[in-house]
Amino acid sequence: MNRLVLGNKEFFDIKNIVFDLGGIVINIDYYATIEGFKKIGFVNFNEIYSQMRQAHVFDNYDKGLILPSEFRNELRNMSGATFTDVEFDSAWNAMILDLPLKRVETLKKLSKYFKNFLLSNTNEIHLEYFFNYVNSVFGHGVFESLFEKPYYSCRMGMRKPDLEIYHKVINDSRLTASETLFIDDTAFNVDAAIEAGMQGYYLNKQEDIVELFKNYLV
Repeated sequence: MNRLVLGNKEFFDIKNIVFDLGGIVINIDYYATIEGFKKIGFVNFNEIYSQMRQAHVFDNYDKGLILPSEFRNELRNMSGATFTDVEFDSAWNAMILDLPLKRVETLKKLSKYFKNFLLSNTNEIHLEYFFNYVNSVFGHGVFESLFEKPYYSCRMGMRKPDLEIYHKVINDSRLTASETLFIDDTAFNVDAAIEAGMQGYYLNKQEDIVELFKNYLV
């Protein structure tokens, strides 16, 4: 596929596609986690966490610089509440919803034409929960088979939109940046990918990769 038209944008010479995870591949709801923490006593959680901005403790945890136990304890101290680890994890994971079968099928079909990669700002508590979910629904190894290689911020010591994480993916998988399309639902992450030499597409909340690629996957 020498020419791709996605939304109102044209892309040329794409050989690789790097997908964000949350909001692109899986459905997420940040407000579910905000409400979850309110219910266990962290009433102003929304002041330190959202899709667009977050306190440094979240950045450090996304980068794997602190352990899950340290992350929980830092938020306990910030909240003044005394929630258990189970209550914490339930609230923290509430944002993770489902992975629609149609998206799995779309990614399988895309892998016939492109090398698919995953680049996600995430953390070990979320990954454990997510893989328990996808393995129970789709079977062990099915999700991993959709991608050449997944890249998770918490296992890389860096996160989007830092330029170093895009360069790491490009260099580690020996990609040509200009032949690589990055798709994310956060505009400044897409802008950073473009600055790193990739082509980029911002997926708005009304779009879905199933519809986005339907004209190319017959």
